[in-house]
Amino acid sequence: MNAFRDRGSSIDGMQLDGFVVVLSLAQTIEQVTSLGILVVALTLATLSVMAWRRERDRRMLVVASAYGLFALYGLIVFLEYFLLPYLGVQTVELLEHGAAILILAGLLAFFSALTGDR
Repeated sequence: MNAFRDRGSSIDGMQLDGFVVVLSLAQTIEQVTSLGILVVALTLATLSVMAWRRERDRRMLVVASAYGLFALYGLIVFLEYFLLPYLGVQTVELLEHGAAILILAGLLAFFSALTGDR
């Protein structure tokens, strides 16, 4: 299914006007939330890298990479509607839902950092 349609058409409740995407309330909340995840995770990853550089504790590097995975997830979900006209609905949906594995990997990294040797 091609996401790029004639002016004024819609895909799954999302209105496409050429390159301008008009989002519903739920989609706007998803965008703002994922942008917040991206910003907070990048900030925490930066602070963790700074702590790792100061302390040289391997666990801080693991924590920083876990925050990086959360930031990557936030970026993917944030870009979902911007990529839709270029990649198509199926590809974007697969990318968004497949990105949930980044959350799982981040949680496993946090668990690894918590249970690691001191």
